[in-house]
Amino acid sequence: MKRPAEHLGMRHLALFVDKFEETEKFYTDLIGMEVEWRPDEDNVYLSSKGHDNLALHRKQPGLDISGGQKLDHLGFIMKTADDTYDWYEFLKGHGVQMFTEPKLHRDGATSFYCADPDGNRVQMIHHPPISSS
Repeated sequence: MKRPAEHLGMRHLALFVDKFEETEKFYTDLIGMEVEWRPDEDNVYLSSKGHDNLALHRKQPGLDISGGQKLDHLGFIMKTADDTYDWYEFLKGHGVQMFTEPKLHRDGATSFYCADPDGNRVQMIHHPPISSS
């Protein structure tokens, strides 16, 4: 069977979150995403200038999301390695929990990991093969 036409890349992620308001503020006020659509008080769709879509869904009591799905982290692409260091200082200065300091990797990428208010690991990364696109 022949593969269908090439897709446009992974540009959508949806998260169930307990700390809905705090998590929304993290992605809008600190990361700089904009609200694309808010269908109701329990759901919001965010975007980085139309390049991607992050859906936050308020985790409802009794919802069992332990079915084996494990998200390691989500990432934001930086234009330059220096931007990665700037973002580290900015987020750290706003009291964001840091898991690592910025690091240059063997593949030429520079990144660090922090936490959003709901505990999701967020990677800020400059990865040369995709940072220029």
